[in-house]
Amino acid sequence: MKVSLRKCFWVQVACLSLWPILLCAQSSDLAQNLADCKNGREACDRSKLSSSESDAVAIARHGRNVSNCRNGYDFCDHSKLSEPEAMALALADHQRNVSNCNDGRSCDRSKLTQSEAREMAVAEHQRNFANCKDGVGDCDRSKLSPSEAGAADTAKRQLNLSDCKNGAGLCDHSGLTPSETREVTAAEHHRNAQNCENGWDECDHSNLTALEAGQTAVAEHQRNLAACRDGQETCDYSELTPPEAKMLADAEHKRNYTACLKGYGYCDPSRLTPSEAKGIQTGHKPVFR
Repeated sequence: MKVSLRKCFWVQVACLSLWPILLCAQSSDLAQNLADCKNGREACDRSKLSSSESDAVAIARHGRNVSNCRNGYDFCDHSKLSEPEAMALALADHQRNVSNCNDGRSCDRSKLTQSEAREMAVAEHQRNFANCKDGVGDCDRSKLSPSEAGAADTAKRQLNLSDCKNGAGLCDHSGLTPSETREVTAAEHHRNAQNCENGWDECDHSNLTALEAGQTAVAEHQRNLAACRDGQETCDYSELTPPEAKMLADAEHKRNYTACLKGYGYCDPSRLTPSEAKGIQTGHKPVFR
């Protein structure tokens, strides 16, 4: 009998110990269910909602429907909108349609007022005029006035001249005047000289003047010297002058000795002089000149 009472006591203690855990788990489940219901998820179990939670879910559901309607989403139930909400939606739909028409996007022109239709026609005309001037998009020259056609032609010639001078875009040399051709030729020559001097692509040495060829040669020599000094693979030692080769050899000799002495960096002991090798062993540092 005592054993049975003892077992019963410990069972009750175990139940009381687990009760907070069970309550916490249940509370977490209910909170998740409430969130699922508010967000319209399939996992929602409305039978587990309290009266106040059901009201909160209904409000969230209504707000979601209003948002869907305002954004033009499929899940919109117009019958659930209040009269002010329906009026606000109609206004937003109308403004969006007007904006789409003015911007050249898909729209319902039949829903425009007369003044809105005139405004759209003006916007459409200006867009066509801009396309003709800029050489982008669809251009219908038949819709341009004589002055607009002239302005579009002028803008097109200027754009072509700019493309030809900058070596970019679609340059049509046949559309240039004699003076423009001279401008473009001068710009192309200057661009080629810059490309050669800076070591860039599209360099034609045969088109350089004697002065430009000399400047390019100096720049190329300096770039090669820098590459050799930095140990780059593009270095061509055969292009170095004897003083430059000696300067680099002395600098490399000093670097190699320092690496051997400090035990840090690449060291080639075979390049050390006998006195340097002996100095490293004794800790004596030679003087570089």
